[in-house]
Amino acid sequence: MKVDIAHLQQWVGKSEGRVERLAAFPANALSATLDRKDPPFVDGSPLPPLWHWLYFLPIHRMSEVGPDGHAERGGFLPPVPLPRRMWAGSRFRFHHPLRVGETVQRESRVLSVEHKAGRSGDLVFVRVEHTFSNTHGLALSEEHDIVYREAAEPGAQPPAVKPAPLDAAWERTVRPGPVQLFRYSALTFNSHRIHYDRSYVTEVEGYPGLVVHGPLIATLLIDLLRRECPEATISDFSFRAAKPLFDTEEFAVCGAPNEDGKTVHLWTRDTGGALTMEARATLA
Repeated sequence: MKVDIAHLQQWVGKSEGRVERLAAFPANALSATLDRKDPPFVDGSPLPPLWHWLYFLPIHRMSEVGPDGHAERGGFLPPVPLPRRMWAGSRFRFHHPLRVGETVQRESRVLSVEHKAGRSGDLVFVRVEHTFSNTHGLALSEEHDIVYREAAEPGAQPPAVKPAPLDAAWERTVRPGPVQLFRYSALTFNSHRIHYDRSYVTEVEGYPGLVVHGPLIATLLIDLLRRECPEATISDFSFRAAKPLFDTEEFAVCGAPNEDGKTVHLWTRDTGGALTMEARATLA
């Protein structure tokens, strides 16, 4: 499939803005989905880091949805013709908390569109910036990396994996399943079929099982830090996806404070010992 990168780069600089009131229900529903025992979220409650993903959701009519469950290509994001789309990573700066009940403005802009040739064929990387502001000014800035790739070839050799670190100070076992993945898809209005349609994800996209959402994995990493250091305030966070996780097996969510006392190394490990996501949090 030919990629016209010059055409796709015409989307660089494209922007859009939205305003939304942050309701309590999505936060309470995510708390239940993560099996937390927090007090109920009410107006004025601060949102934990990354829970802003419950808001400003894209809402497309059914006539605008493609065969993979995503919206048809085009609009704010460039119409990349490659069929597989994944969340590759993100970087965040938390200036002050977003709070339930307040009205927030989000501004989004396409920063770059790049084409690369990988072992599995063409890759297109799209980087998007989001900024979130409330009555106190800029609250959160985010850069989001999306990767588009070609369909998997039958019998293709999987990419080399990197072993996960063995020096975890904290570790939790997560057993993903279709109910939790469905809940997170519903909470984020994510209709990408790789997360809930087993026949589609195995027969069309060639994965061994339902794919665990990248944002859910990142949320679980920060959730580990919140459980182990409940008084900590996170000023910066970044993560990079290294290997998909599936609902066919459990995985470990791990972390360890660095010697500087200000940063924390976080990662996930599959049952084969491979690193699947790596993250870094900076404490205020």
